[in-house]
Amino acid sequence: MSGNHAWKKNLTKGDFEMKQIILTGDRPTGRLHVGHYVGSLKERVRLQNSGKYDEIYIMIADAQALTDNADNPEKVRQNIMQVALDYLACGIDPEKSCIFIQSAIPELTELTFYYMNLVTVSRVQRNPTVKSEIKQRNFEASIPVGFFCYPISQAADITAFHATAVPAGEDQMPMLEQAREIVRKFNDTYGETLTEPDIILPENQACFRLPGTDGKAKMSKSLGNCIYLSDEPDVIKSKIMSMYTDPTHIRKEDPGHTKGNPVFTYLEAFCNPEHFKEFMPDYKNLDELKAHYERGGLGDATVKKFLNNVMQKELEIIRERRKMWEQRLPDVYDILYQGSMKAKTVAANILEEVKHSMKIDYFENKNLLSKENER
Repeated sequence: MSGNHAWKKNLTKGDFEMKQIILTGDRPTGRLHVGHYVGSLKERVRLQNSGKYDEIYIMIADAQALTDNADNPEKVRQNIMQVALDYLACGIDPEKSCIFIQSAIPELTELTFYYMNLVTVSRVQRNPTVKSEIKQRNFEASIPVGFFCYPISQAADITAFHATAVPAGEDQMPMLEQAREIVRKFNDTYGETLTEPDIILPENQACFRLPGTDGKAKMSKSLGNCIYLSDEPDVIKSKIMSMYTDPTHIRKEDPGHTKGNPVFTYLEAFCNPEHFKEFMPDYKNLDELKAHYERGGLGDATVKKFLNNVMQKELEIIRERRKMWEQRLPDVYDILYQGSMKAKTVAANILEEVKHSMKIDYFENKNLLSKENER
């Protein structure tokens, strides 16, 4: 398998000019869930197969995961393979996308260190995503410095590959804006070097942030309100049938609310007209189903059964593909190793560009002895 992974060494900035490059990734703190799938993974596969991108890098962000799991590195280590399996199960193709492990690229840490000098503490404190994560984890004043610097390290991850686009969920928009600010500040200070990235959001707004099965705003591994991509059919059904719905819709004949109802939010994210033909032929589309629920006469159990059929069909192929890769773990290891070696080569070249722009590449062409430094 390793022979199929070739890359260009001694890259220069010219190699990246006009290229469309994607960088994205996930923290390996657990198996990936359907929120990851509709929020980013499905879009990554579509973009991968679109032919519009020259290079795609998908990072397993273990170093970032350690910022709030420093006392439990085994949790992170064990989930690296789980996340890789989820990637491959969803259709990420190692022949088209480079999957790598963050900590195998020490250049990212050095870039983060340099970028820290361009960002104020107050600016990071104002980042809405950082605020939300601090509150969710009850960090408050005890926040680890590494976790606090997440927006800066993410900027390093993105710029280390001259990424032009980052497929992500809506919650990552403040992070991307901060990355763009760092790029602009660096380029203004040291000269045009880094590439300013754009975010690619899911086209379906219901996919921006899928709520948890308990009705909470965010589906989260730590909150235990997830449907995992690797869940077996009976587990998926159990989770769906116990989902939070409209608390005012007590009897079947009661008018119900679809807005803010997680079951309908999931249907918006997953179902299409073909599903109605197959599983609910009495309705042409989701709008008709919603209208019936809102005027009364449609029970929650009926809607949940439909959602279960829809999600079982969507997740079946992912689950089967995952089982296939589980039988090929040495190949998965090789994919991660080859991807990490490729990513390290690319990041090392871009770090050289950064240091050259900052004029701290002292031993390149004896720069330390140049007349410019004799003052």
